[in-house]
Amino acid sequence: MSMFLDQVTIDVKAGKGGDGMVAFRREKYVPDGGPAGGDGGQGGDVILVVEEGLRTLMDFRFNRHFKAQPGENGMSKGMHGRGSENTFVKVPPGTTVRDAETGTLIGDLIENGQTLTVAKGGRGGRGNIRFASAKNPAPEIAENGEPGQERKIELELKVLADVGLVGFPSVGKSTLLSVISSARPKIGAYHFTTLVPNLGMVSTSDGRSFAAADLPGLIEGASQGVGLGTQFLRHIERTRVILHVIDMSGMEGRDPYEDYLAINKELASHNLRLMERPQIIVANKMDMPEAEENLKKFKEQIEKERTDEYADHLPIFPISGVSRKGIEPLLNATADLIDITPEFPLYEEEVIEDTVHYGFQPEGPEFSIDRDSDATWILSGESLERLFQMTNFEHDESVMRFARQLRGMGIDEALRARGAKDGDIVRIGEYEFEFVE
Repeated sequence: MSMFLDQVTIDVKAGKGGDGMVAFRREKYVPDGGPAGGDGGQGGDVILVVEEGLRTLMDFRFNRHFKAQPGENGMSKGMHGRGSENTFVKVPPGTTVRDAETGTLIGDLIENGQTLTVAKGGRGGRGNIRFASAKNPAPEIAENGEPGQERKIELELKVLADVGLVGFPSVGKSTLLSVISSARPKIGAYHFTTLVPNLGMVSTSDGRSFAAADLPGLIEGASQGVGLGTQFLRHIERTRVILHVIDMSGMEGRDPYEDYLAINKELASHNLRLMERPQIIVANKMDMPEAEENLKKFKEQIEKERTDEYADHLPIFPISGVSRKGIEPLLNATADLIDITPEFPLYEEEVIEDTVHYGFQPEGPEFSIDRDSDATWILSGESLERLFQMTNFEHDESVMRFARQLRGMGIDEALRARGAKDGDIVRIGEYEFEFVE
């Protein structure tokens, strides 16, 4: 089943946590005030949220970077920094989210209002109040906020059409679609040209957009599974407006009105309640010599035959797909109809099975050790780098604590095992220090 894939890769970056504060109480009559530095606030998350009205990922064409705000730093007098607001990014229902680097599925967003956190904000660093103990009642230690998660994600939307073009083969559906949208169907002057639904995004002159599919030759008998009947039924089920394209030139020696009845009969026999969809009749190939005369006759026949079942409102738009005459009014009328037509319920097979995906991969080994050409030892690894970024190197006590944490992670032993000697230089990111036995 070919469907139009709307795809975009965006960058998301959550907010960093606020830094913890080193501060002391400075009150009159209190000789050595205790620690009074507050914690930093939590950084904001980046969260995708499903917005019912959206149909396409068009909005991301111009805006691909989403950043949440950092948490506020801790303050003196034990005041905590404020956590930051989360950043919400709207996506259409039916969006699949993957990690662009690993290709891992992060989630499927289906229902209105459903949310998915794609980047977690860093937690705030702890202020020095948190590090006070009986042994060290006035610690000069505070943590910096944890960096927010940063990742590239790929959004993918399987677009189903809002508007379906129906009509006999070679009435000009493919040509019309290529004129009104960016779709580039293969166009040939022979029957049964379209084998899979061509789908294009259409924008009207006043900035509305919708998806239109040219539904493969609904030739008589397709509903019985002859030809290509069943595979594109899903496209038709989704359609809210049907553009009934009719070749008014009568060039192929067929009667436009007979064609019109035959296709409607075909639609009715699909028992998908397709006759409930509002139709617009598109009188195509009006640049041909006989067309005006045929259109007049067609209108008379429709007036005569019209029963209550087809409401009085059957708009007819004369156009020429080739010379593009009459196209703009047709598109605006189509968009107006979409606006007022409710969605039709989808049929059972459309229900996507609920899959549960757990976001984050288990942590790998905590660090790795490499040797640079100048004999410097280089330490790297996610949890190690996070620890490094959360250490406030302005205070000796924080630095000592960092050294203890490295020892706790087993880095000292690992370096020793690799042959590090007293006085060797060890580097983490930009920061260098000496290895001390």
